[in-house]
Amino acid sequence: MHINNLENLVSKLGLKPHPEGGYYRETFQSEEQISEQELSVTFKGKRKLYTSIYFLLTSDDVSHFHRLKSDELWYYHGGSSLSIHIIDESGDYKEIKLGMNLDVGEVPQVLVKKNSIFGSSVSEQDTCSLVGCMVSPGFEFQDFELFTQEELMKIYPQHNEIILRLAYEQLPNSLE
Repeated sequence: MHINNLENLVSKLGLKPHPEGGYYRETFQSEEQISEQELSVTFKGKRKLYTSIYFLLTSDDVSHFHRLKSDELWYYHGGSSLSIHIIDESGDYKEIKLGMNLDVGEVPQVLVKKNSIFGSSVSEQDTCSLVGCMVSPGFEFQDFELFTQEELMKIYPQHNEIILRLAYEQLPNSLE
């Protein structure tokens, strides 16, 4: 999808800006809930079993490094492939390409494990990528954590290049 279609896609899909970058809209949420007693993660209160969103990212933007207390499963829908950049709990970095060009190693879905620090970027210039993301237990902004470059550099100096590319220099005012 060419970036010139951005306004049309945002309008037709009813998307709004996401604090991590890109655009999103929640599309589904389970009616079922789960409490922290059944989980290995400490939540305050109950969570939906799952939530799902559309997520649209352009080549002019990145999804900044963030962390969730839940697993997030990404599904490719269309446009350019998307690189998902993950620093796992042990500090190892990997890049996984979400897309349909299987011959070059892209995959149509990717699991980002809970407590990983991750972000994403669009692979091709002047394009955008449309994906779906399902979070289980369901997404709540209180379980969402954004990072600054300084914070991550103290913990993962070996990942300097990707941290400078995907972490905020300073968190947006609405998130501090």
